[in-house]
Amino acid sequence: MGIYLPIAEISVNVFVLLAMGAAVGFLSGMFGVGGGFLITPLLIFYNIPPAIAVATGANQVIASSFSGALSHFKRGTLDFKLGGVLLAGGIVGSTAGIFVFAFLRRLGQLDLFISLLYVVLLGTVGGLMLVESVNALRASRSGAAPVLKKSGQHNWIHRLPFKMRFRASKLFVSVIPVLGLGAAIGFLSSIMGVGGGFIMVPALIYLLKVPTNVVIGTSLFQIIFTSAYTTLVHATTNQTVDVILAFLLMAGGVAGAQYGAKAGQRLRGEQLRALLAMLVLAVAIRLAVGLFVTPPNLYSLSAAGLN
Repeated sequence: MGIYLPIAEISVNVFVLLAMGAAVGFLSGMFGVGGGFLITPLLIFYNIPPAIAVATGANQVIASSFSGALSHFKRGTLDFKLGGVLLAGGIVGSTAGIFVFAFLRRLGQLDLFISLLYVVLLGTVGGLMLVESVNALRASRSGAAPVLKKSGQHNWIHRLPFKMRFRASKLFVSVIPVLGLGAAIGFLSSIMGVGGGFIMVPALIYLLKVPTNVVIGTSLFQIIFTSAYTTLVHATTNQTVDVILAFLLMAGGVAGAQYGAKAGQRLRGEQLRALLAMLVLAVAIRLAVGLFVTPPNLYSLSAAGLN
């Protein structure tokens, strides 16, 4: 069954979009990620214009992040103070990203920039995750205990000025890296349509030494408002949010996430990380192929000014 997307200006199959949302929702429930870094490339593969894919894909991130943050709030594993500082940086980063987004769109280089950014970022994150998960699998099979850093061990970030105490996270650290991390995630959210949790969670754990049980809920809390702000500004400034597309994706995602959560409980942590790493690398490779391999038809003709 076909439907016309008024903002994307393209006719699509409703069931394909529902299946796409369900697949990303399934993976989101299984791996604990928002899914923005998956839904945007998939929409681009389906010939949705990248500008529309970025702005609309953030809606699914908001829905899944709100659900997750609410459950963490009920369990008391959400640091509102830390999330607020991250959010302050995120708003600044999102605003800057919106201007860069509009500037690149005017230059006609937005599609190339988004694809290149996805290839570099997903390739790097996927590669590091795959190496770490394979080493963890080998260690578990050999019976060797994994090498972990001591919890009290500090790095250069803890020597920066302007320190603030975050009691829920049991953390006393400078606000500079917290604001910087929030700004970086906000910038990526506005440019790429991702929540940024797959970058923020490792950064909070390994750089700032935030306890793991607090990281996920705090990250989701920041992502809700950063993605909502990004979506709102995209809609008012660039007019690139397609409500019909967003509704179809969220409808499929809600159903898929329930089954994904059940499937994820049957796998060990290192197995989940390895599968997620291979998935991320597969998306990066697919985007890279589209960028560097010469297409069969170098030119495409379309009728201008026709509805």
